[in-house]
Amino acid sequence: MKIGFITPEYPHPKVSHAAGIATSIKNLVEALVEKGSKVTVFVYQQDSDAIIEEKGMKIHLIKKKRFKFCTWYFYRKHIQNYVNKVVSKENIDILEAADWTGITAFMHFRVPLVIRFHGSDAYFCKLDGRQQKFKNFMFEKLALKGASAYIAPTTYAGEETRKIFGLDAKKIKTIHYGLQLENFENESPETYNRNTILYIGTIIRKKGVLELAEIFNKVVAQNPVAKLVLIGSDAPDIKTGAPSTYKLMESLLSAEAKNQVGYLGKIPYSEVKSHIKKAHVCTFPSFAETLGMVTIESMALQKPVVNTSIGWAQELIDDGINGFLVHPSEIETFSARILQLLNDENLCRNFGKAARLKVEERFDINKIAEINMEYYNSVLNG
Repeated sequence: MKIGFITPEYPHPKVSHAAGIATSIKNLVEALVEKGSKVTVFVYQQDSDAIIEEKGMKIHLIKKKRFKFCTWYFYRKHIQNYVNKVVSKENIDILEAADWTGITAFMHFRVPLVIRFHGSDAYFCKLDGRQQKFKNFMFEKLALKGASAYIAPTTYAGEETRKIFGLDAKKIKTIHYGLQLENFENESPETYNRNTILYIGTIIRKKGVLELAEIFNKVVAQNPVAKLVLIGSDAPDIKTGAPSTYKLMESLLSAEAKNQVGYLGKIPYSEVKSHIKKAHVCTFPSFAETLGMVTIESMALQKPVVNTSIGWAQELIDDGINGFLVHPSEIETFSARILQLLNDENLCRNFGKAARLKVEERFDINKIAEINMEYYNSVLNG
């Protein structure tokens, strides 16, 4: 099978941006290639045009362009024409794109298009309780209506997206993101920096970082040596207009807590695993995700996780068995769960082992690649 992916990001030194979407696509692409599929990745909004061949796949970088008017339309047509030429030349069977910004609105391809719900602007606006721009909604809706089928990383994300856009539930298949588990081995889970709590993700309101400040205040009041390590890019705050959400977070910290916080900013992805291994507890109090790659990465590395309890997270963690689930607004309960883990090595060990087993069962990219291939075939045979 020959598969093409249309994406704004991919983990490669020549690609200008890569985040959670990029990681999940890369994991899938490499597993598909391993299983004999031919894969072409089209990365738009890049600094220059280029074609990169490596690891049995091709990456086409599509340069960002500006037009005298209606760039939003004509750039889409430029991507469409570029992709269709490659589709014809290389006999690509099926294409996949993300829902974010409805990039495939107004595009018409020569092969079926599957859209994966990495998280549309409409989806995140709904979870955030924000008003979405009408233009953005229409782009996303047009893109989705033009697809042959859909993939949701969690049933929750699929159902919420279906309700927002009025999609046919029969065309939506839940297929989780996956990990290359051989890259997430923790040979010594009993070795870590005691009392270190780790958060990984953009420093942004929707990720629950302001609540995390209040949670950590309560943790430090009970455990003065506890330390909170934050990894991720700072972002402006959409509600207040403040240029730095981290500064807002910092303003909520008590004097004692502020001395125990280490903010590392954005670091290379290759370094993140070592920080997860060093952590005592990982925590992700998010209000808005479709799945949350860092959660399953932490679980794979046998870390006890205190996660949000909202929808998607219930498909990752079984509360009290392989982690804890708490709503981010429940500050007292959230801090109590973190303290419980910091004070109980046996519980941490048991959660870590059970978390690894859950990831092996549900998030092994080799199994997930097979499910993706079966679904692509079902769309093609339609």
